[in-house]
Amino acid sequence: MSHNRTVLVTGGAGYIGSHTMVELLAAGFYVICLDNFSNSSPEAVKRVEKIAHAKVTLVNGDVRDREVLARVFHRPIDAVVHFAALKAVGESVARPVEYYDNNVGGTLALLEAMDTKGVGRIVFSSSATVYGAPERLPLTEEAPIRPVNPYGHTKAMVEQILRDWCSAGATRSAVSLRYFNPIGAHPTGAIGEDPQDVPNNLFPYIAQVAVGKREHLNVWGQDWPTPDGTGVRDYLHVVDLALGHLAGIEYAQRTPGFMPVNLGTGRGTSVLELLHAFERAAGRSIPYVIGPRREGDVAACWADVSRAKALLGWETARTIEQACEDGWRWQSTHPNGYRH
Repeated sequence: MSHNRTVLVTGGAGYIGSHTMVELLAAGFYVICLDNFSNSSPEAVKRVEKIAHAKVTLVNGDVRDREVLARVFHRPIDAVVHFAALKAVGESVARPVEYYDNNVGGTLALLEAMDTKGVGRIVFSSSATVYGAPERLPLTEEAPIRPVNPYGHTKAMVEQILRDWCSAGATRSAVSLRYFNPIGAHPTGAIGEDPQDVPNNLFPYIAQVAVGKREHLNVWGQDWPTPDGTGVRDYLHVVDLALGHLAGIEYAQRTPGFMPVNLGTGRGTSVLELLHAFERAAGRSIPYVIGPRREGDVAACWADVSRAKALLGWETARTIEQACEDGWRWQSTHPNGYRH
């Protein structure tokens, strides 16, 4: 498929980056990983190499560091997959300047380095947070862009920058993948999500309760206008998401311009449905406590995924049950993540 094309993966040691590197290597790409390990572990890269039976060229550095980028782009690079970003919504509210500096500033430095070497293809790790509270469901790529927190604003700003960057060069292409809710782990159980602190997302929190690291799950509201009263989201297996990036690279190589694409299943799953699926996978009950709704939450959110299927030839193939089984395999064998 790839004829040993070279792909730079920024933030490649992170949760989604590590799974994407496995799939890139499996498809025959030569992979360079740039990561400063602020929220990831070098161990993840070693595990990726072991799963894929292939080497990754690892560069320990910050995507904002122009000297590091000059070294990276000293070699020919065909495409960039850009994950490197801070990603905690609550933290972004408390430390907005840090988020704009890292997420927007890092992208500007990266594009500058790409321009210097004439690299014109990028797949960007965006997020459904760019939409804010949905007016109607499912969410299409034409839905209004109106994020409600600094993290979402950084993703929307980068999308605008990429749109303008593509307009300024006829052969440039940028595919912006708007993720919904990635969950699960690699089926080997060797790599997975490894939150450095209290998990910000539902799935790793459930996994940590299941493994005994946390007492119970807090369910924020059971009075939402949904089938069981709990919030509904579009959860997709991280391996399916990783494969979406390969499809994004292929699309970028044949199609110039800026293209936003939702990546999700196109179906909603409630908090309690996900919790009970994880209980079945783990073979144990998971205690939870119902709390009040959180400000800023929405009742339901899921993707219209028809564009991903039409343009990228991509759709999810793995179930919520598989994601729970794979996530439990990772969590039960790595209760402390990559830290032994």
